[in-house]
Amino acid sequence: MMPPILNDRLVPILATALLAACAGSKDPQTAPAPDATSSAAASSSASASNDAVSNAQIQQTPGDPLEKLLMARSPGVWVGRASDGSLAVRIRGGSSLMGNNEPLYILDGSPFTPGPEGALTGINPTDIDSIKVLKNPAELSMYGARGANGVIIIKTKQKR
Repeated sequence: MMPPILNDRLVPILATALLAACAGSKDPQTAPAPDATSSAAASSSASASNDAVSNAQIQQTPGDPLEKLLMARSPGVWVGRASDGSLAVRIRGGSSLMGNNEPLYILDGSPFTPGPEGALTGINPTDIDSIKVLKNPAELSMYGARGANGVIIIKTKQKR
């Protein structure tokens, strides 16, 4: 423990030093604005490369459920069981306390509603050509409010 005399002298000195350090310069320095088209394209291409699951990756892990593969290959995707036992998928966490937090599922270009056991349980893994998870706002903007919780695009081998 420090003696009270030293403590009384040290506090004003530290407060003055902290105030001087926080004051900084009078001229605000702003960073250059990023180019909107290049940043959207860069984030879109980064997202596409990280969040796509191909048929070859599905075939490498036969017997594993799709949700396990999706969680392993797509950062930010959580797949688990809800309190009623159904499959719950969350992309970037939940966006609502009381509402639906399920992502929008697109199967061969058409939106579909998952069944009681979840969307991924009714699809044969050998029929899937690719699965892509959309998370960033630039990609989700074309789906509007329905895509607010993320979008999972599933393409099958039959529909090209």
